Amino acid sequence: MIYLAQDPTLADFGKDPWWLVVGKVLFAFVLAVLATLLGVWFERRVVARMAVRPGPNQVGPLGLLQTLADGLKMAFKEDILPRTADKVVYFFAPTISVICAVTALSVVPFGPMVSIFGHWTPLQVTDVSVAVLVLLACSSMGIYGIVLGGWASGSTYPLLGGLRSSAQMISYEVAMGLSIVAVFMTAGTMSTSGIVAAQGDATQLTVFGTDIPAPGWYAILLLPSFIIFFIATVGETNRAPFDLPEAESELVAGFMTEYSSLKFALFMLSEYVSMVTMSAVTTTLFLGGWRAPWPITLWEGANSGWWPLLWFFGKVITLVFVFVWLRGTLPRLRYDQFMRLGWKVLLPINLVWILVLSGLRSIDHFDTRSRLLWTAIGAGVLLLATLFWPSRKPQPQPSLQERVNNRPHGSFPLPPMDLQVPPSPRTRRVVAEREPANIAAGPESREV
Repeated sequence: MIYLAQDPTLADFGKDPWWLVVGKVLFAFVLAVLATLLGVWFERRVVARMAVRPGPNQVGPLGLLQTLADGLKMAFKEDILPRTADKVVYFFAPTISVICAVTALSVVPFGPMVSIFGHWTPLQVTDVSVAVLVLLACSSMGIYGIVLGGWASGSTYPLLGGLRSSAQMISYEVAMGLSIVAVFMTAGTMSTSGIVAAQGDATQLTVFGTDIPAPGWYAILLLPSFIIFFIATVGETNRAPFDLPEAESELVAGFMTEYSSLKFALFMLSEYVSMVTMSAVTTTLFLGGWRAPWPITLWEGANSGWWPLLWFFGKVITLVFVFVWLRGTLPRLRYDQFMRLGWKVLLPINLVWILVLSGLRSIDHFDTRSRLLWTAIGAGVLLLATLFWPSRKPQPQPSLQERVNNRPHGSFPLPPMDLQVPPSPRTRRVVAEREPANIAAGPESREV
């Protein structure tokens, strides 16, 4: 059977039979669970490869069953409830994070219209006219599980981790929202399926009078928004180098310090599901969603049938690899550096970019996509020039002993470099007076 490429619209949703709706919901839930099992294994293997060590390789082929064994061990561990904890909030806090992370997958398009047992349906659980706001709401509500878990534990370190998480969410949610504003302005819709459809049209870039086809992905057209959005997603998911709410070297384990057994496993589940969900959201908003990358698009059937699932998960896995890469490369930021990056760097750049984008859209007699593409190329060239601009090598600093030797004659005397201050004249006189008595008393007195 030959499938025709067809972009779903809002009118295509709400017509599925009940069994198909249940199947889509189960697919999203199973994807979240498998994302955790495979995500932990993937992170261990990638970080081990970066550190030149084998990683998990004993339980199952390539160590694939190691994460399953860890989950079973965690399930049978003793569940400890702190005496000072708020029992109700302490119990429900991990479930809030998991529910919000899984709910966000409901409005993510995995593919176009396909035929499932004779029913034409989009590969998406549901879609609404404000689907991106649903994603932002799920991202914001997921932080409540961390904040409430830290507060309900009745301990100092979890409370500090929860407070850090709330400040982190406020700081980086603003930058994330402004990045999505650029997508709204360019696509003209807040529907996730509509945003993917808007990125399907190729941009004709005119160079010296020749039209050159260029991809319509917003990661290229809206390059500053894409970079800021991805940095904000790393901060939203509490991943390194922004893992300040857990901070093992400072807060033991942060908001998870007093959790054990299945509740601890739920927090781990929410973290990895959030990482996969935000990678899927980034793919949808900036990387063309389920559409195939060039040059696969030269094949007419690349964006039809079930093939788009392969392109979509390929992009998601690539972004998850970047998450793991950051964890294995960058050290954790100090809290003041983290706040400064969000409020003094990302937010002003985003505001300026929104103004530039509004100005480009208001210019007449020019194609909007061509202007955006030229602007993105200019921003990329400027960024590369900044990174590779030759810097002046600092002059070698003389050693401390060389600086001491080069002091002009008659300078103020310096104390000994080993900080061993010589005894004062009075101390030397007292020692000299006691020395004959010590000699007469014998070796035992001298030792004393």
